[in-house]
Amino acid sequence: MKAFLILEDGTVLEGTGIGSSREVISEIVFNTSMTGYLEVLTDPSYAGQAVVMTYPLIGNYGITPDMESKQPWPDGYIVRELSRRPSNFRCEGTIQDFLVKHDIPGIAGIDTRALTRILRDKGTMNGMITTDENYQIEEILPKLRAYTTGNVVDRVTCGKKSVLEGKGKKVALMDFGAKNNIAKSLHERGCRVTIYPAHTTAEEILSAEPDGIMLSNGPGDPGECTEIIVELKKLYASDKPIFAICLGHQLMALAAGAKTHKMKYGHRGGNHPVKDLKTGRVYISSQNHGYVVDTDTLDPNVAKPAFVNVNDGTNEGLEYIGKNIFTVQFHPEACPGPQDSGYLFDRFIEMMGGMR
Repeated sequence: MKAFLILEDGTVLEGTGIGSSREVISEIVFNTSMTGYLEVLTDPSYAGQAVVMTYPLIGNYGITPDMESKQPWPDGYIVRELSRRPSNFRCEGTIQDFLVKHDIPGIAGIDTRALTRILRDKGTMNGMITTDENYQIEEILPKLRAYTTGNVVDRVTCGKKSVLEGKGKKVALMDFGAKNNIAKSLHERGCRVTIYPAHTTAEEILSAEPDGIMLSNGPGDPGECTEIIVELKKLYASDKPIFAICLGHQLMALAAGAKTHKMKYGHRGGNHPVKDLKTGRVYISSQNHGYVVDTDTLDPNVAKPAFVNVNDGTNEGLEYIGKNIFTVQFHPEACPGPQDSGYLFDRFIEMMGGMR
């Protein structure tokens, strides 16, 4: 059936409906990854957003066991062409059936690169996916402009504490929407990983006497996580080794007195170059964020930039002065994406005293 993508600037793109037939309003963002579409679909950081895949053919290897969480999180899915007959020895089904099963609407057959240029030129916009051919655009546009993602961290965090047993260092992982590969990367290094819901108090975490604390990725505006920031201030004062990724990086910066702001269209994909300011080496990284730490608001006596984005000069990591804390904006667990920066987990292990 026909489907329409209506943007808040009045742009209308016509294609074919995929997945669920329900109507949805969401923030429209684009991802430039050439592979790893299942990891993108199951990344909790996409909660409250509909994802445009810029690569033209999606679904050619079907659904495989490479999920980053127990379910997909985007509100919608937008592709140029959806493969109906996937081929892969690990294939367990099609993207179409996966979207239907999880009630995610989508649209195929539109020029996703033209759509990406619109989002790059005008910035991220809200949009509606609908199969209603009799839509009234004058009624829809006010709804689009009024939409906000809200507090999406509460939607994606775990419901209760869980443990991955290990004989190495004890790590407390705060789940703001953590991808599975963060806990896996720590567990593969022998760590005993305890995963805590996002609103766990600092007192509860510190009472377990962890060797280190991991702050995960997650969705939404970091400035809305006010209760979490209060707890992070206590963790900052504890002098425990802390490693943070993506949203965790932003929240730690807010807890330390800096500010964040929304980017024009964000960084989402598996091909973003970041430069280590200490060594000068450039790494290709996997990223998914629409907000960034404003380093002009950062007290130089509290933290200093450690990584910078080579494309636009935005901050990609911080090293805290006099603290055993470092944070990065990109994803060193790297699924989907390159594994160039996986060594940062080893650095965290060393901060906690090494493998012993």
